[in-house]
Amino acid sequence: MDLLLPNKINSQKGDILRDVRQVTIIGANGAGKTRFCNKLVEQCGDQAFRMSALRAIFATAEQATQLNGSIAERFDKLNKNMQQVFNTATTEFDKLTYVMMVDEFRDLMNFKAHRLMNDEIAFPKTKLDVVVKKWQEVFPKNKILRENGKLLFATEGQKDKYSSLRLSDGEKAVLYYLGAVLYAMEDAVIFVDDPESFIHPSIMHTLWNVIEEMRPDCTFVYSTHDVDFASSRVDNKCVWVKDFNPEQETWDYEVLNSSSNLSDSLYIDLLGTRKPVLFVEGDEEHSIDSRLYALVFPEYTIKPLGSCNKVIESVRSFNDLETLHHLDSWGIVDRDRRDEKEVEYLRKKKILVPNVAEIENILMLEGVVRAVAKYRHKNEDDVFSSVSRAVIKNFDNEIKQQALQHTRHRVKHDIELRVDMKFRNISALEDHMIDLVNEINPRGIYEMLCREFHVYVQKKDYDKVLKVYNQKLMLTQSGVSGLVGLKSREEYIKIVLKILKGNGREAAAIRKAIKQCFGLYDIVATPSEGNTVS
Repeated sequence: MDLLLPNKINSQKGDILRDVRQVTIIGANGAGKTRFCNKLVEQCGDQAFRMSALRAIFATAEQATQLNGSIAERFDKLNKNMQQVFNTATTEFDKLTYVMMVDEFRDLMNFKAHRLMNDEIAFPKTKLDVVVKKWQEVFPKNKILRENGKLLFATEGQKDKYSSLRLSDGEKAVLYYLGAVLYAMEDAVIFVDDPESFIHPSIMHTLWNVIEEMRPDCTFVYSTHDVDFASSRVDNKCVWVKDFNPEQETWDYEVLNSSSNLSDSLYIDLLGTRKPVLFVEGDEEHSIDSRLYALVFPEYTIKPLGSCNKVIESVRSFNDLETLHHLDSWGIVDRDRRDEKEVEYLRKKKILVPNVAEIENILMLEGVVRAVAKYRHKNEDDVFSSVSRAVIKNFDNEIKQQALQHTRHRVKHDIELRVDMKFRNISALEDHMIDLVNEINPRGIYEMLCREFHVYVQKKDYDKVLKVYNQKLMLTQSGVSGLVGLKSREEYIKIVLKILKGNGREAAAIRKAIKQCFGLYDIVATPSEGNTVS
């Protein structure tokens, strides 16, 4: 949906965010961020739905102000209509559990009434059913029980049952968010204050991905101080609130293309809470690098920089200043046509290089293709077999051109190294240049590569082909999209990102395949854990 932001300082009209799904409001303390969000809530009118774990778990004075359609308003209406069972809950968390229990009671009574009339009706799936399932996925060792009209909790392997009073604030927060979001009105603008509060960092990003997927019709607006969280939102518009004029009720703010493209001044403003940084190639608008790696390496803040040279230089510079910011920094660059010596050198400099030629090839890894096929309910063996044949056939048709491009890269690299030597005078440099062709022997390199590439084709070595095959059209030419029932390359990319965002079994398989492609053989490993890179 479109979202109109509050007016700007100097009598400027507020910006309009077109067709947004996620908006993150960030800013320093005292910049007017809370008032900015309050104004935005006011402008959204009856479509505004607000969630705050802090206000939900602890009774505060702010709860006296109710929005239309809020949990508190629903609770009050139920109490008026069910005076014989009056509930005295004081916190929004307790009010939500009461509302869910009443809704479940009504749904079950309605089902019973229809069955008594011999009507054919499916057994109802209540909101509480959804919440219980999602909550137990987040906390697999904990169980939610429904007994005698109450919600009770239990821990795996223990007989003790206990009320919500014994839940941790983090467990309450997760239960609250999962339940409250289901009560937002259709096409709501859901405002979330401090989404990181009480939530452990290890589950925060996955949790909010799950919550957003529960309400695909809604727009989520987050107000946060945590740049880590802001960077974790994939389809995000980031609004940086800088200052506030209380007399005119206007703000100085900037709409950033992405929270990953934060300016240097904003980085300094929010530096204290950031995760380690992973610099990558590409940009937020046109490449898939940052979107993909944000989901593969959620423990890192992903920073796209454009070219591979900028990535390499930024990693070096950032790590040189590590004593100032105490943050670890790594980079990812495409393999392109680098040989093993170049790759080994970069990896020693904390630059991760995949065992495939470029980013598109990562999406063609066997583990990725199989996971997507399985997710789409296709025969993964048939799909991968067809994809493998197509890729190897296309590579076979381009062997000479691919060998020539690899030769050109190696010759260029070798010349740069040799010309960088010290020479006594210009004559010595001229003599050296005359002998370069014979010393480097480009034809010999080309013929050797042609032989190697033919062997890959003969042996049908799909992994080796992906390692050397630079072809931007591979996703299209392989036919992988059609084989898994999708219409285009773009749809295939989106489904890979969607699977990763959902964090299910297929997501684990994709993440494992990609990490192994970087030489990280432990699925839970991260670049900073000192894994052996092959």
